[in-house]
Amino acid sequence: MKVLVFAPHNDDEVLGVGGTIAKYAAQGHEVFICEVTKSNTDEEVKEERSEALAAHQLLGVKETIFLDFPIVTLRETPLVKINAEFLKVVEDIRPNIAFIPHKGDMHMDHTVVSHSAMVALRPINGIKVENIYAYETLSETEWNLPTVDNAYMPNVWSDISKFIDLKKEAMNCYQSQLKHPPHPRTLEIIEALAKLRGSTVGVPFAESFMLVRRLI
Repeated sequence: MKVLVFAPHNDDEVLGVGGTIAKYAAQGHEVFICEVTKSNTDEEVKEERSEALAAHQLLGVKETIFLDFPIVTLRETPLVKINAEFLKVVEDIRPNIAFIPHKGDMHMDHTVVSHSAMVALRPINGIKVENIYAYETLSETEWNLPTVDNAYMPNVWSDISKFIDLKKEAMNCYQSQLKHPPHPRTLEIIEALAKLRGSTVGVPFAESFMLVRRLI
């Protein structure tokens, strides 16, 4: 089985899907990560991509695809260009399962990626993705305006109790992105959210998702 994760920025994939990525990899599935944006300077890009590859190696990712769209100003980029690049990724990988960012996240890059990912994942031209899930990203999903259209309402949970330490270890690779408590982008808060999500379904640690589409 092939699993594709769209990440607007380096580290979003670990924050939202890190434990589940590790679980899929441990089960023998092929996991692909598409990092959509890059920072503004060559030095920052080199650092972030080095961190990403280190994190992905820990998680067991098969391949990391780096796109070169500009960070923060993604919504100023013509959608036709973003859609075309995303479609190439989907056509090359032909995933069975896809994870995309929640469309109601605070960062507009996440909204754009969510929209363009759904365009690329349409069930046409031989593309048949069996399951699509939206994931939450600490410091983005919970910080937007509390309106109905922005609400994150999880209805799928992944037990990551055996992989929470690996998720934290992978996130620790992103030293350029880690903050100090009470900022949510910390190892402590990552663990706290996993405990909260786990408590909903009676397991020690979990990641939660919103089911977008399922083929049964």
